[in-house]
Amino acid sequence: MSTQYIEGVAVEVDGDGPPIVCIHGLGGTSNTWTPLLRAMRGHTVVRIDLPGSARSGAGADGLSIQGMADTVIAVCRHLNIAGARFVGHSMGSIVCQHVAVRLPALVKSMALFGPLACPPDAARPNIRARAQKARNGGTVAMQEIADAIVSGATAASTRDSLPVAVALVRESLMRQDAQGYGRSCDALADAQSAPLEDIAVPVLLVTGDEDGVAPPSTVRDMARRLPNARVEVFSRCGHWTTFERPTECAQQLEDFFCRS
Repeated sequence: MSTQYIEGVAVEVDGDGPPIVCIHGLGGTSNTWTPLLRAMRGHTVVRIDLPGSARSGAGADGLSIQGMADTVIAVCRHLNIAGARFVGHSMGSIVCQHVAVRLPALVKSMALFGPLACPPDAARPNIRARAQKARNGGTVAMQEIADAIVSGATAASTRDSLPVAVALVRESLMRQDAQGYGRSCDALADAQSAPLEDIAVPVLLVTGDEDGVAPPSTVRDMARRLPNARVEVFSRCGHWTTFERPTECAQQLEDFFCRS
């Protein structure tokens, strides 16, 4: 495994074979995908820390979904990736969709976990309020945000029976730079849907029955807009699917790669 910085962004590259590009969600890191690495054997796995997240700086300007898509495209060009399978979680799934529309030849398929086309209008003020809380409160606020997300975005059974998953979600959020996280929240709050009808590649959409961010009804609405999509819903699972249901996620990913 090697870590390099491309366009100021931390990128982990591991393995050998056809490329898979992995894009985490808000509050995530390249470790969002660690539980699924076994399903990606036989591939070159490219895991990107998005601008403003984990080890990647946010820069002086604001962040946007379009800017994140620009970064992903720049990383692929730097690594000479002309076509890849894309895997995304939450906000990262929106980035994947915009990349697929802008450069269709680059994206051969997409597996999206806790997927969103964009936040519902009712959720945008809360996301902006979280951005302000992070910016004003620093590390103390990030602990409060982490605890609130564990409570609201993981399944009850995860909190009761999977303490390691809870710790992973909490640690992923608490280690974020507060200013970068705030800017990432603003980017998500401003996100607009890509024209999903224009995405012709195979798409796997995976969510949990207790995912309040990407509820099954919303994910099925996404699937109806996509020409070639399939939906899987895990029982007793919240929004952090790769941590809450790693074995099931890996199996779905392996099966999807075989089919597509």
